[in-house]
Amino acid sequence: MNKCKISSRDSSFFSIFADSKARPYDNERLPETTKSKQINKDMNNHKMIFALVAMALMAVTTGCKDKDSSKEKLQYVKTVEAVSMNRVNSVNYPGRTKSTEDVNMAFRVSGPISQICVKEGDHVRKGQLIATMDSRDYQVQLNATKAEYEQIKADAERIIAMYQEGNTTASNYDKARYGLQQIEQKLSNHRNQLADTRLYAPTDGYIETILHEAGETVGAGMPVVSMFGSKAVEVEVNISAYDYANRERLNKVYCEFDLMPGERFPMQISSISPEANASQLYTIRLRFTGPYDRSKITPGMTTMVYVDIDTDSIGNNVIIPSTAIFEKQGQQHVFVFDKKTSTVSLRNVMVKKLHRDGVAEIESGLADGETVVSAGVHYISDGQKVAPLPPKSKSNVGGLL
Repeated sequence: MNKCKISSRDSSFFSIFADSKARPYDNERLPETTKSKQINKDMNNHKMIFALVAMALMAVTTGCKDKDSSKEKLQYVKTVEAVSMNRVNSVNYPGRTKSTEDVNMAFRVSGPISQICVKEGDHVRKGQLIATMDSRDYQVQLNATKAEYEQIKADAERIIAMYQEGNTTASNYDKARYGLQQIEQKLSNHRNQLADTRLYAPTDGYIETILHEAGETVGAGMPVVSMFGSKAVEVEVNISAYDYANRERLNKVYCEFDLMPGERFPMQISSISPEANASQLYTIRLRFTGPYDRSKITPGMTTMVYVDIDTDSIGNNVIIPSTAIFEKQGQQHVFVFDKKTSTVSLRNVMVKKLHRDGVAEIESGLADGETVVSAGVHYISDGQKVAPLPPKSKSNVGGLL
């Protein structure tokens, strides 16, 4: 701690004040009027001296503060160690369980829904009635086609009999025969349309979602009820384009559920979508290779999928948080922290890939084990002395203490 000393110039004010207090009034030799003037003059001198002393003390105190403020203040930063990709031997992805038989059921004809025969969560059997559509118009259409069919059939049979007797031409015979075939196909189509006003379950399973209610008009092919099969369950995850390009190095796969802590379920990749979705991610479907409790693992559950990586196929790249990278003069830089000198140095790096989990893959400019500043890069400069933030205490949950 610095101690403040009073200079000789400042001490002169105190000596003046002391001399003025020590000088006595010569009351016996001076008249009353003169003594009164002398007293007033001395009081004014005392006030002036007090003001000068106060100014001197303020100057001394300000000098002390300036000396204290001149001390170097260290900027706190967050640091992290660059890790080689060879040390990262596994990755994890959030996934979701799905049934191998996800079905969106829809009518093959359009019209108003008259009845929904199931509720969400119901277990249904293959061939069970799910929903019905108002069949009035399709019944009328079928009745008209039946009448038309009877008429054309009678005419065709008469012309065919006449042709066999040689009383009509071959052209009339062909017209009658083809006309009969045409009306038969039309009648069959209208019968199918009437039958399609009833929707049946294509497999055993559970009703997942009812998308439309009775009274709503739906178009042909518009999903009305979704269901999933009661057989196998699989897991679906989305991976980045980088992981898709290096999918050959994805080895052992397993998943874990919060519902069953400590249990690992081995899996195998069953399919990989060759086309990216709207989020530029590729969908992978995984199937269970071992036993699992179907009553606990149901479609729609969230899970964490872990994939071991073949490290032999990985280069010497390192990974750091993307927050450690900043742009300067059109190039990517980081601040490297020297633990011995507690200073940072500016370094140019080559970024190969920015991953969606907030990690950047560095191709050149950094080595495994070097420490970089991951937070506070915009508040420091090259060569500045900084102080790394202390690590979080495991006993101080939430950082409240």
